[in-house]
Amino acid sequence: MAPPRNVVKIAVQMPDAIPQLIRLDQAKPLAAVLKEVCDAWSLDHSECYALQFADGHRRYITENNRAEIKNGSILCLSTAPDLEAERLLHGLQNGSRERRRETLHHFVLLAPDVTFAQEVISRDGLQRLGTIIEDGDDLGEVLTLALRAFLELMEHGMVSWETLSIPFVRKVVCYVNMNLMDASVQPLALRLLESVTLSSPALGQLVKSEVPLDRLLVHLQVMNQQLQTKAMALLTALLQGASPTERKHMLDYLWQRNLRQFIYKNIIHSATPLGDEMAHHLYVLQALTLGLLEPRMRTPLDPYSQEQREQLQALRQAAFQSEGESLSSGLSADRRRSLCAREFRKLGFSNSNPAQDLERVPPGLLALDNMLYFSRHAPSAYSRFVLENSSREDKHECPFARSSIQLTVLLCELLRVGEPCSETAQDFSPMFFGQDQSFHELFCVSIQLLNKTWKEMRATQEDFDKVMQVVREQLARTLALKPSSLELFRTKVNALPYGEVLRLRQTERLHQEGTLAPPILELREKLKPELMGLIRQQRLLRLCEGTLFRKISSRRRQDKLWFCCLSPNHKVLQYGDMEEGSSPPTLDSLPEQLPVADIKALLTGKDCPHVREKGSGKQNKDLYELAFSISYDHGEAEAYLNFIAPSKREFHLWTDGLSALLGSPMGSEQTRLDLEQLLTMETKLRLLELENVPIPEQPPPIPPPPTNFNFCYDCSIAEP
Repeated sequence: MAPPRNVVKIAVQMPDAIPQLIRLDQAKPLAAVLKEVCDAWSLDHSECYALQFADGHRRYITENNRAEIKNGSILCLSTAPDLEAERLLHGLQNGSRERRRETLHHFVLLAPDVTFAQEVISRDGLQRLGTIIEDGDDLGEVLTLALRAFLELMEHGMVSWETLSIPFVRKVVCYVNMNLMDASVQPLALRLLESVTLSSPALGQLVKSEVPLDRLLVHLQVMNQQLQTKAMALLTALLQGASPTERKHMLDYLWQRNLRQFIYKNIIHSATPLGDEMAHHLYVLQALTLGLLEPRMRTPLDPYSQEQREQLQALRQAAFQSEGESLSSGLSADRRRSLCAREFRKLGFSNSNPAQDLERVPPGLLALDNMLYFSRHAPSAYSRFVLENSSREDKHECPFARSSIQLTVLLCELLRVGEPCSETAQDFSPMFFGQDQSFHELFCVSIQLLNKTWKEMRATQEDFDKVMQVVREQLARTLALKPSSLELFRTKVNALPYGEVLRLRQTERLHQEGTLAPPILELREKLKPELMGLIRQQRLLRLCEGTLFRKISSRRRQDKLWFCCLSPNHKVLQYGDMEEGSSPPTLDSLPEQLPVADIKALLTGKDCPHVREKGSGKQNKDLYELAFSISYDHGEAEAYLNFIAPSKREFHLWTDGLSALLGSPMGSEQTRLDLEQLLTMETKLRLLELENVPIPEQPPPIPPPPTNFNFCYDCSIAEP
């Protein structure tokens, strides 16, 4: 007979003792279970003991997490967390150097457990660890272990980073600024200062004033990927916490010290693959740098500004200098104003007064900056663009100013200028770090592309919006390829002419739409169940392969990883923590298990509990799109296993696979695309023999029955 639902069969082990095989009644108080286990081994004072999971992080069993105990779980009997915390803290205070080192090793192992962390923090354990860090008697392994234990305890969020003392923060800053320091200490010190900077504006200002940018540049130049990553993390945290003016000064100084060139040559093009965390920080650095353009983008032209009027005149004179000099001499003021207005019209402004065109925000003054940059850094291309279009009389002239204004808006949208930084995005462009003035240089390439596309389309003023749509597609497709340099971008975007864009559009449309003939639609409907079965099988195989997920806290982006996969028999989800860079684990090495039968529902987006409290800002939009959770029975309460997918594709694959396990329809966008692709391929294969044969909209009519049925064989007549 099967055991009751709330009874599980487990093993309990203890050093130098024979393991016990017991039936654990989940309805029985944990204290009573401990009493029975201790009595079996003749141990007194059961309140001095606790149960832990034997594998994984050896987490303590409490009334809150006991529902995670499943059939076949192996537990071990150990010292109660309060007594263990007291013992370890006593060892820190009164032990020798060797005992302190061993004690800190135990601290690091137990600190991820929330129960142990609560006991340590309640006994001023953070202050004792802080004293070790602040004293700095041992700058080697002891300091490394103390920093790691301190960080693990702080990551639980029970104590605010703002409570740290100024002398403590200054001491950690000293470890960052020291030249001869243990290689394992400085990454941890940088990580601690990053958390302080992101969580406390006041202490962030202290870190900013105490850690010179030159020191971070020194750390970035050390060929140690972990140290580089943590130095870049602190650098981006300082930039995010700075005011716009301070941020501009800091970035100007960094570019003067050739940070851009170093990142491009030694980090992006390093022999070591770029880690996810470094990719995120490069994305943040790119977004913050492009964000410096936002004030110009949001500022309209001031018609009363002498400087801006002179810039407009310089733009006009660069295009019509010789013509203006020969005609304006000896003319009256009214005649000169009329001539200037006509030349501004030739330049492509919609109004004779160009200030009216540049009052629109965005792009505001940023469009004027782009036009001036193009005229000064590519004068021959600028003159050729303006003159060849201003002298045309066939209504096919491309307006330079109007095109520049709209193109600036387009580039700001594609590069997300002024948008808040995402917490998880890694979508940086290597080209950005390979070129000074990357935005203006990109504009110079794009405006020449626009003129080329305009001529290929033989466009008129009425086709302006159509041309801009094609240019948007050309730029977006090329940027998605992540070219490593501006020259490579120029080559690739010029290899995508208007005719190729049309071909790509047609190909995609055929792949998406297919034919709409009723017989084909009927055939597709008959094929759908079989193909959906193939997709379901593929999704489950993907879950069996497993995926590496990243943990995200409510305070900041974390660098902790965990792995989850489905067992080959599709009955259990197995998961556990992992270190970055390690090989995928085996099923036997994953400590946690969740039976599929216990799963109640699949939640996505804002319904997930781990993103519900993060607000509705733009920076959380991508987090909502990648979040999903599994609700399952956790004793009498409901518990959740929370995920943040590494990409949109992985989000679709996992939500589809989990839906298939739960017997729900797979409704993701990826399933729709895969089904459409399979249907198109299968339909074409079935119709190969009917190539070039027109398929009628309606089936042919059934012919009338014959006048007699004498040709039918009479089965009742027996043959001789």
